[in-house]
Amino acid sequence: MRSLNYVQRVSLDFSGTLFPHAICLGDADNDSLNELVVGDTNGKLFVYKNDDSKPWITRTCVGMLTCVAVGDVCNKGRNFVVAVGAEGWFHLFDLTAASASKSDSSSQHEFMSPDDQKPLFTQHIPANTKVILISDIDGDGRNELVVGYTDRVVRAFRWEEPTEGSETGTGQLVLLKKWLLEGQVDSLSVNPGPEGLPELMVSQPGCGYAILLCSWTQQDSCSSGDEAPPTPGSEGPSRDVVLHLSTGRIHNKNVSTHLIGSISKGSKEESSKCGLFALCTLDGTLKLMDSSEQLLWSVQVDHQLFALQKLDVTGDGREEVVACAWDGQTYIIDHNRTAVRFQFDENEGKNSPCLVYVSFNHKIYIYWKVELERMESSNMLRVLEDNPEFKERLKLLGVDTEDPAAVRAAVTNVLYNDLHT
Repeated sequence: MRSLNYVQRVSLDFSGTLFPHAICLGDADNDSLNELVVGDTNGKLFVYKNDDSKPWITRTCVGMLTCVAVGDVCNKGRNFVVAVGAEGWFHLFDLTAASASKSDSSSQHEFMSPDDQKPLFTQHIPANTKVILISDIDGDGRNELVVGYTDRVVRAFRWEEPTEGSETGTGQLVLLKKWLLEGQVDSLSVNPGPEGLPELMVSQPGCGYAILLCSWTQQDSCSSGDEAPPTPGSEGPSRDVVLHLSTGRIHNKNVSTHLIGSISKGSKEESSKCGLFALCTLDGTLKLMDSSEQLLWSVQVDHQLFALQKLDVTGDGREEVVACAWDGQTYIIDHNRTAVRFQFDENEGKNSPCLVYVSFNHKIYIYWKVELERMESSNMLRVLEDNPEFKERLKLLGVDTEDPAAVRAAVTNVLYNDLHT
């Protein structure tokens, strides 16, 4: 396994404490470029822009923030910033106007009154939030907000407004469904199923996962922050949960598991059918599977994996699996199981792949140039043979270019000896 050494990074000033899902990358101000959004345990929301070490925008929320996300949660055709606290307060921010009001947002920091920094909308939903997801989970073309809780419950909400075209602040979240899981919820994701329809997935301990069926109708919805009313003949909140247990290596049934779905195969047509998803566990297992439950590969490492993402590091349209351990060891593995690793050490006008690390010493590091030319190891002779100038140089030196042994000997002499001696 090759080891990488990324050196180009940005260090951001951050003195707070945050939960694992209170940090994300997304286009928060709808300028087509991603920002870093961070929420801390004191209710502060920070947005970092470009390579500035100080926050571009700061907002104040109620309670201890446990989750942040960026997406079109209101189905308005633009992104909003969502921050949810442990106490159940849902905060909605529209930062589009903030971006438009700044002529040079990369160098100016706002100084606003407390009223100007308030959320566009707040609502109380059930408390003890752990992870959130903004995505179209039922295939109707509209995004939903999915919330995972510490009590093994998952709830799905949709933003509803009194009339079409109403102001965003006049709407509210409406509960669509509640599911009860057997194990703790650590990750939520959406993955195309065998027929191309989206499937809502949730990780389960022991390298397992569950698919949550979205079987609601408009009659099932309610406007309160509690539970959806049960329909006649239903089995309660635990219905519509399809559990998939791990196969192969025996896992501790209590080991925490994370998953990520909708991993791109390189083309929209291939990625929309039988989507790929990855699983990682705290005991060092990393798996790539498809929605038909076929195991593509499984890797065992000697590190505790606690974070999982997808990232196209080669620029070929296929997303690699990225897993990180507590000590900063980061594994990047492609669809063919070719792996590289990067050890995180604490000591241009376009979005590009990057790795974000939050350290235990109040620092956030962004490694912003992490593209790789290829995942697999390369052979220097093959690379040289593709260069027409290489053979010309060999002929000038009197080397027979049709003799592989002579070519290897010439290259060896150039690298390790004096060719003219």
